[in-house]
Amino acid sequence: MSANGATGGAPAYVAHEFVPIRTERLLLRVMTLGDVDDVHAYMSDPHVCRYLLFEPRSRETVAEKITEWSTMGRLGDTGDDLELALELTTAADAGRVIGHSYFKLTSVDDLSGEIGWTLHPDFQGVGYAAEAANAMLRYAFAELGLHRITADLDPRNHESIALCTRLGMREEALFREHMWFKGEWADTGIYAILDAEWAARQ
Repeated sequence: MSANGATGGAPAYVAHEFVPIRTERLLLRVMTLGDVDDVHAYMSDPHVCRYLLFEPRSRETVAEKITEWSTMGRLGDTGDDLELALELTTAADAGRVIGHSYFKLTSVDDLSGEIGWTLHPDFQGVGYAAEAANAMLRYAFAELGLHRITADLDPRNHESIALCTRLGMREEALFREHMWFKGEWADTGIYAILDAEWAARQ
């Protein structure tokens, strides 16, 4: 029996080239080197990096990362991922990148993906992360045809847990002290939503 059962498995995944997504206040797009200063402004902030897998980054490191991310625009195979700039389109700050959305195709066979988000602290608490995450869920389910989306996060990150809840994601697992993280053993929470659950909320 295959991972998808004996009835022939899930529908075949079709590779996608990412096309920028517009929301009410944001443009989600592939990053460019012109974004380095905006991205460094929050990736160098210890508060922002507290629950991320890396320490605050130098401008040089951010430039190296964006050079890599700028080439990532195709979701074709398991492991392909996107690091999308969240560019403001509102008049006051139009063109400024205030964060990024992460998306990874975790299995083409099982039609699954993973989402994540990072936001500049000056723009937290006013719905930008939810706006971007909702757009990525819509993209994952309606455009990519995926079946299941997860988010892995630090259980101490209460803001991200609250966002998962608002998105309709369920807590599915809590792995206790399963990774060495910044000098201590840390837990990981797993949240998930299925395509049918997402559709029922629309």
